[in-house]
Amino acid sequence: MVLIVFFMTVLIGIVNGEVQPLFMPTPTPTRTTHSFVVEGETHFAAGDLDAAIGAFQKATELDPDDPELYTNLARIQTYSSSLLTTDAERSQRLQEALDSINRAKELAPNNSQVLAVRAFVLDWNSNPFLVDEETSEDLLNEAEAEAVLALQLDNTNTLALAYYAEILVDQKKWNQAQQYIQQAVEHDPTLMDVHRIQAYTYETLGEYNLAIQEYKKAVDIMPNLTFLYISIGRIYRYLQLYDQALEYFSTAANLNEQLGIKDPIPYLAIANTYAQDGEFFIAALNVHEALTFTPANPDVYGQLGVIYHKSRNYEGAIPALECAIEGCDAEQSCEVRQCDPDVDPMVTVEGLPLTGSTVVYYFTYGSVLSGLHREGDDKCDKAMEVFAQLRSGYPDDPTIMSIVRAGEEICTYIEPTPIEESTPED
Repeated sequence: MVLIVFFMTVLIGIVNGEVQPLFMPTPTPTRTTHSFVVEGETHFAAGDLDAAIGAFQKATELDPDDPELYTNLARIQTYSSSLLTTDAERSQRLQEALDSINRAKELAPNNSQVLAVRAFVLDWNSNPFLVDEETSEDLLNEAEAEAVLALQLDNTNTLALAYYAEILVDQKKWNQAQQYIQQAVEHDPTLMDVHRIQAYTYETLGEYNLAIQEYKKAVDIMPNLTFLYISIGRIYRYLQLYDQALEYFSTAANLNEQLGIKDPIPYLAIANTYAQDGEFFIAALNVHEALTFTPANPDVYGQLGVIYHKSRNYEGAIPALECAIEGCDAEQSCEVRQCDPDVDPMVTVEGLPLTGSTVVYYFTYGSVLSGLHREGDDKCDKAMEVFAQLRSGYPDDPTIMSIVRAGEEICTYIEPTPIEESTPED
């Protein structure tokens, strides 16, 4: 009787939901905001910036009223823009960073750290390759105002000191920039940002050896951020120390490979180094490697076309540059990439607009078209369209205009009709 009563009680409890049956699955634990923050910081330290962004975005979804989350997200989004290859991609990522930090400011308008990072985001958004001169100046002025306010609220804010120095460099206020970055170094020499901006300051002033030393200090603090290795390699390449440049570019490529990140930038940096050293064949191979990662990226096609042009492979340069400027269908992009249609992705490519970053593709394309023009083809028709865009966009640039005039002369030159010799009868 006791057992019967016991089992009846248990059965009633199960029916009423008061007792859970055996072997039922346990509830799935809900992740906390803190766990996503830790994940994001870990990915950032590992150099996987896209994964870091994803983690912080999930954190903001769980806690949409925490300004610190949006501030950290904006900082990483801004740095990640340096790993993108086209102006459109960089502009979009920087706008996303601005949206994030604007949300942080809505939540905490008088937070020194929020204002400091907003100054940083505005500064990178002012890149003259991405916006017009007037917009660039307005963004820089707003960035300066935010940095000044951040320091008024907390004059010990190291990041505010460092970001203000970077803004001053971009405003060509060299002496003030050196004063503020030195203060930042004295306040906290353990921050990657501080040494990066110190290096940037030295680099802008032409103190290349000091810049390399500071970039290396930044690498010691954050050894997995590929954009730091790219910066060091770029200076070595400028100094024509190609072996050292290739070493740092290769390190960046290896880091990405270990993380499974398909980033074309290290391979493009390697390619440009070999091209600068006159090794065009291996340069082209590295651009093709970059294309395997981003087969729809028009900027990479443009860089391949420029390298073909430098190596005097003019016939190969035309379809690559055409993909970069006018865009191309899947068949032509596959041909340029030398891909296998049965294995490799078949993608179309959208052309790039004329900007400060793409102008080299435009005048190279126009020059090759005019140079290879033959009677009966349409190469000069296309070349003259390109030259018209260059005349409209860069009328005051003497170098570009000299290239345009040379190409126009080729296309407008009309060979005179031979005059028959007079005969005595005439």
